[in-house]
Amino acid sequence: MRNKTINPDGDPEFGVDSRYTSSMEKEQDSIDLMQARLERMKNLTREEIIRAKLLQLKLKMEEYLKNPDYDNQKHFARFLETYIDIIYTKRNVFAVDLSISPNYLSKIINNHREPNEEFILKLMIHSEKVFKNITHFRKKTWYQIFYQEKLNATMASQDTWRPKIEKEINFKSLNSPF
Repeated sequence: MRNKTINPDGDPEFGVDSRYTSSMEKEQDSIDLMQARLERMKNLTREEIIRAKLLQLKLKMEEYLKNPDYDNQKHFARFLETYIDIIYTKRNVFAVDLSISPNYLSKIINNHREPNEEFILKLMIHSEKVFKNITHFRKKTWYQIFYQEKLNATMASQDTWRPKIEKEINFKSLNSPF
């Protein structure tokens, strides 16, 4: 990258980002930066790529838990699929490692079946071991994602279940001013 001449007098955005004297210079810097990133990525080992992808997945999972969307998306299955695909070249090897059938795993990933508690416990332990030398991974993350997804689905589908349930709720038996 080239040295930039800072022009505080002629640039109304001085102090925000005044490194560039022309848009062409800014574009060239973007191209140079992207080429440097691509060159660096070419030199990464498979292990470094896996570590980076796992860290990225962990951050996405934590972001989902901080800011859950009320939608009907299957976040647990999507995160699980990504987790497995980062570590394994074949999903059935993961199934063997967890002592479950590949068919059961496929049903969970494709949202044809919910995971049972034993599966989530195995996934929790597996994740602890995988993330051990990468970063701290909270034990309860998979549980939280699973139950947050259930909560989100319930809240997103209120239009369907709420009218019927509201008709069944009765305040007449209460001795209160409501």
